[in-house]
Formats: sequence, structure tokens, C-alpha cells
Amino acid sequence: MTAAVPYDEARRRYAAGSTPALRDDATPVEQLLKDWHPDHGANARVPLAIGVNRGDACQPDLARLLQANSLIDDIDLAGAQVVTTDVLVIGGGGGGCAAALTAAAKGAKVILATKLRLGDSNTVMAEGGIQAAVGADDSPQLHFEDTLRAGHYCADPELVAQMVMDGPDVLRWLIQLGMMFDLEQGGPMGGRLLRKKPGGASAARIHSYRDYTGLEMMRVLREAVDLEPGIEVWNRCPAVELLSDERGRCAGAVIYNLEWRSFVMVRARSVILATGGTGRLHLNSFPTSNHYGATADGLVLAYRLGAKLRELDSFQYHPTGIAYPPHLAGGLISEAARSAGAKLLNGLGERFVDELKPRDVVASAILRECGQGRGIERGGQVGVFLDTPTLEKENPGILEKRLVTLRHLARKCGHDPAVEPFMVYPTLHYQNGGVAVDKNGATEVAGLQCVGELSGGIHGRNRLMGNALLDILSMGRRAGAKAAESAGAVLGGRVGINHVYDWQRALMLAGLPLEQRSPRLFPDYAHFDLRADADMRPKERGRLVAGKR
Repeated sequence: MTAAVPYDEARRRYAAGSTPALRDDATPVEQLLKDWHPDHGANARVPLAIGVNRGDACQPDLARLLQANSLIDDIDLAGAQVVTTDVLVIGGGGGGCAAALTAAAKGAKVILATKLRLGDSNTVMAEGGIQAAVGADDSPQLHFEDTLRAGHYCADPELVAQMVMDGPDVLRWLIQLGMMFDLEQGGPMGGRLLRKKPGGASAARIHSYRDYTGLEMMRVLREAVDLEPGIEVWNRCPAVELLSDERGRCAGAVIYNLEWRSFVMVRARSVILATGGTGRLHLNSFPTSNHYGATADGLVLAYRLGAKLRELDSFQYHPTGIAYPPHLAGGLISEAARSAGAKLLNGLGERFVDELKPRDVVASAILRECGQGRGIERGGQVGVFLDTPTLEKENPGILEKRLVTLRHLARKCGHDPAVEPFMVYPTLHYQNGGVAVDKNGATEVAGLQCVGELSGGIHGRNRLMGNALLDILSMGRRAGAKAAESAGAVLGGRVGINHVYDWQRALMLAGLPLEQRSPRLFPDYAHFDLRADADMRPKERGRLVAGKR
């Protein structure tokens, strides 16, 4: 471990209420990222050996999953129940719910299958807010420019333009569903939406509900799904493989019912993947802020079927994950705290970075402080201080009224955030790239759409706070509307997993092992084995009970 300032010594140097001046730093941003961001480490990339992205750079742990064999074979589907629908949505977070609601509203019959329970997703864990340019001092053009700049100009301009133009209407839609937002208090502006400035933005355009915006958003989306008769929800039903027809189109998916321990073939006219990101793979051995099911399932399945991916070597490490205590490492402290004015201090009591720089810059600066011995060591953990006591002194009551989740988190950590600063360290937070999509979420594989964190192109190589929640609703609604156009169309002829056998031949020709299988479905520490679980099923195969549950 790199030498660090002992916690007790760092606390003696720290004085609540006296924020030091920002330390001079002439290091160019690109040099800081190259030297300290995990995407740029010596072993951060390997070339893919098979698939449509052959030769492209990919994070090594992810590459092993992308270049693995399927979890199932034809024998697993012998006698499996077959269900038919217009639209199959795989994933029960915000993007999946938005897609399902829009498709059903246009008359399509929808099955929404989710690995855990409806709403268990990164959406429900999003704290900071949603971006939308609605202020008199703001515009979609500024939002567009901020997003491209923060993503190092690697995003698809058409996708970004579409998202920022959708922003105001997405807000209206959420309010119509019953979502609550923070409002300005008193004066002539009382009753208007409260806007905050996120890191990397040129104007205040974050709209939030306290510091649990995603939870409030998911509340109204779940209620809307539950009330929609055109949507059938399958909980605890992860997808283990996609189905293809004789033309190579996506024709549905193989779902594994964790309760019945049985496989179900869902034939669909359109499939929308909304399975989220990769955080629970713990790439580069980092802790993560992600929910339990974020294991890159959609990336693996889409790639095996032939969908092109992009920016597979780019991931976001949120600057302020919990560093201490160890059992909570990686838990997220929202950017809402820094947006409200909380500062970052190293073990010498120095303020070393502008806290409202883009996330990759702030995270890299923290890693530099820790890597060069200016971090703080406590109980074997290293990090820096997030100065919440000074924030409370300068804004009495802010921790109780606006940063409610942060206060609950501090209680779990065993301290009072108005008295003791948090120890923080970057946490694996977001998959910047993903499946390449068009303006309706369509991939290069006919019949397959992808939305949300699974998709790539909107955020480039770094994401702005608040753009994730906007992305999932903007693209989710568009993908759902497009998928609904297939309702009533004639289903393809022969459907199965023939693409898996083509994939196995490619693995053998590349000298890759067939024993490695994916998707992973759950983190390694879940000790879940699909083969062993399926072998425990009753002799009489159970039938999937239709309907919401």
C-alpha cells in the first residue's frame, strides 16, 4: 500500500468551517487522466479476438465474458414452455419500464422480464437528479455542448441532440405520472422547479427530489406499470440467451425462471434489452455503487448475436464512494453533496481539485492524491475527506432537509456528518459505452433494440451527472414506440439458438476455451451456478404463472 496520512493526524489538520484555497495545479486534464484514471492503466485494454468488434480494445475482465460460450444448449430447451408476445422487454429499471409503458400505450402486448424484482436497478439508486434545460439562462444547445465536451467529443452528436431536446418533455411526462420534484422556496419564483448546477455543466439544470431522485422516479414508473393491463411482469426471470430465426433476426429470448427452475422460450416480434451496466463485475478490482444484478448480461447476449459495441474500454468511476468503513466500501455519496458546496480535502488538509469538474477529472485527482501519499489511511482503507461539517455550518439544516440519504448513510458508517467528514474513494459507477444504437435504440441486428446504460453513443467517454436518468427515459420511450410498430406482424419461421453454434465455432477457431460461459447473471460472490440450479428443478416441469407478481 502506498504511504498515506494516518486518520488521526488528518483529523488534527482538519478544521470544520475553514475551507482552504484550491491548491495550484498546472497539470493538463488529459495528462491527469492518462496518469491516474483506471481506463488508462498498463493492463487496461486487450483486443477482442472474435465477433463484430474483433480487434477493438476492451477491458480485460469484460472481454473474457464477451468471448465466452453460452450458458445453455439445445437440450435445455427440450420441452420448454413457449410463450408469444409482441414486445419482450428484458430489464425492470427505468429504461425498461419507460419502453414497456410506451409500447403498451400504443397497443402492443408486452412482457417485461426482470432478473430480480421490478425496479431493482441502478435507476432506483440514482440520487443526484435528472438534467433538462428548462431555465431562462439555459438551452438544449448548452446542454448539448456540455454533454459532448464532458464525453471528450466521442459521443454521437445526433443521439446527444435528440436526448437534450427530449429533456423538457421527459420532465412533463414524469410530473404527469405523479413524480415529485424539489421546488424553489418563497419570493416571486416560489413554486418553480428548483435547479442545481452539476459538475461539468455551464448552467443549473439538475432537477431532483431531495437526494433520492431515482427512488422517487422508480416509484411512479412501477405504479404506472402495475396499472397498465397491457404489460405482464415476470419477476426473478433473467434472460440467459437470445433467440434468432433463419434470417439472423432477434426473435425473442430464453428466460430462466428462478422460482420454477425452468427455461421458457419467449417468441417476440421485437426485443428491447434494458439490462443495465457492469458494476458488479468489479472491473479493475474496484468497489462499486451498482445494484446486485449489474453483470453485463445484455452486452454479452447482444454481442453473441452480432450487435456491434462501442467504447468498451471506457467506464466511469464516481469520485465519492465510501472508503470507510470497509463493509460499506463503494456505496455512493451523491454528487448532490458537492453540487451543494461540499469540498474535498486530502490528508494534509489541502483542497486539491475543483469539485464540480467532470467526474473523470475529480476521480483521477483523488486517485492521484492517494497514489502520491497525500490520501488518508484508516483501518487499512485509503481515501480523502468530503467536508460535510463545513457544508452544514455554511447551510444550516441542509443535511436534514436536502441530503437525507447522505445523513442515513452516515448513520450506517457510524458518524454524524455535521461533525465528522466522510472518507471517500472512487467507486465503479457507470458503463460509458455499450451496444451501438440508432435514434430509436435499434442495433445492427434486426428485431433487437437496446436502451439505457447497456447502450453506447450518448455519453462518449464520460457521463455528466443527471444525464443517465434523462437517457433511459428519452431512449426508453422512443424504443418502446418503435417496437410497438411490430405488433401483430407475422412471426418468423424456425426459431432457436443456431447463432450459438456459429459462436462456438468462432471460439474454437480463435483458440478460446468453450468451458468459459456467460452471461454471469450474478456476481462471483453469489456462488450461483445455473447448471446446478436447473438440475434441482422438480421432475414435473412447472409452468410459468402468467400475470403480474
